[in-house]
Amino acid sequence: MLTRVDHVMICVPDLAAGIDAYRRLGFEVDAGGDHPGRGTHNALAVNEHDYLELLGVRDRAEYLRASPGGALLTFLERGGGMRFVAVQSDDLAADVAAMRARGVDVSGPVEGARRTPGGTELRWKAATLGARSALPIFFVEHLTPPAKRRRQFGRTHDHPNGVTRLDRVYVAVPDVAAAVEQYSTVLGQPTPDLQRGTVINADMAVFQLGETGLAVAQPAGSGPAGEMLARRGPGPFQALYRTRSMAGAVRWMTDHHLSPPARATRNTGESALLVPPDQACGVYLAFVGPA
Repeated sequence: MLTRVDHVMICVPDLAAGIDAYRRLGFEVDAGGDHPGRGTHNALAVNEHDYLELLGVRDRAEYLRASPGGALLTFLERGGGMRFVAVQSDDLAADVAAMRARGVDVSGPVEGARRTPGGTELRWKAATLGARSALPIFFVEHLTPPAKRRRQFGRTHDHPNGVTRLDRVYVAVPDVAAAVEQYSTVLGQPTPDLQRGTVINADMAVFQLGETGLAVAQPAGSGPAGEMLARRGPGPFQALYRTRSMAGAVRWMTDHHLSPPARATRNTGESALLVPPDQACGVYLAFVGPA
């Protein structure tokens, strides 16, 4: 079963600079480690059940040997940003079989691993979509127990911006009706109703995965969805986080020499904070929670 959005992958040209940017935004970020044989390395901002990943190229030659097409390098040359959304499964083999029965072009589960700077090996299985079902999502089943994954840094993260969890990820699309059909087939969910996303100014449909949402959004005019679709084409562009205190998040950012986030009102009536891409490595970040 697909249980939740596991993490967002934000690709950065310089990992150290990306870490600094997200620390200034109030995330507790730690070096995650190297991906052996793949030429990449990452850093993580960990919540209880999800995390934010910053990914960079550690060794260009090694990366190109593993990925001869060099798609990540091309993405980084365009400025980087959110490239993929990872969806968690509690039984990836069964989910892959169900997807294939629906006609989805998806790989079989492939085992992967990462060694942390402290020497802990973390293991998982992942499956990716093929050309006939190309969407900016992939699927992961963690083989390392949650408690051990959370202990990889030797402490519990308590983000200065008060973030507790990921709430929703938004994907810009040129045709929301067509996208809903694609995502519905891949995720094995009924097609959700359309609604107007007032902060991003888009017509959107939200697929609910546990306590997290995956929204596909067609711009309805100028705004974050339209700006990102015009600049980068279809793909994920915004992550929405729950915080214990929006005032605390603003205070941390301004204390670290960032402009105060813009305030907007969601279609739910909630107030939200919106951080622009130039402060968040090519991504819109939004925060909701108590004032």
